Amino acid sequence: MAVLGAIVALPALGLAAPSLAQASLAMLASLDSGAWEVRFRDGSPSRKLCVRSGREFIQLRHTESGCNRFVVEDGKDEVTVQYTCPGNGYGRTNIRKEGSGLVQIDSQGIVDGRPFQFSAEARRTDTCK
Repeated sequence: MAVLGAIVALPALGLAAPSLAQASLAMLASLDSGAWEVRFRDGSPSRKLCVRSGREFIQLRHTESGCNRFVVEDGKDEVTVQYTCPGNGYGRTNIRKEGSGLVQIDSQGIVDGRPFQFSAEARRTDTCK
């Protein structure tokens, strides 16, 4: 019962248990919407995408919907999200904001049964067409 009492006391202290915390990912929402170009540091072809909420950067290798997300870090200039896509693997993505039109992305995980890992820089380039 002492452990249960400690967990119940966390909100009273202004602390939340990690499994109960809901994150806003406000940093991603603060990014400029529009057309962005993602340039991968490993020399892979760059990718263009239309960003509306900033959350588009979380799952660059898992484009399907229906993935479960868990926010690991929800900071002013940096977020880390871990996600699982049933039947198609998982990933963990860290996004660091350098400006409202520039972010650094590091991601790794498993997709289609194969591991992936990449670092990239994304810049806003224009409006979405």
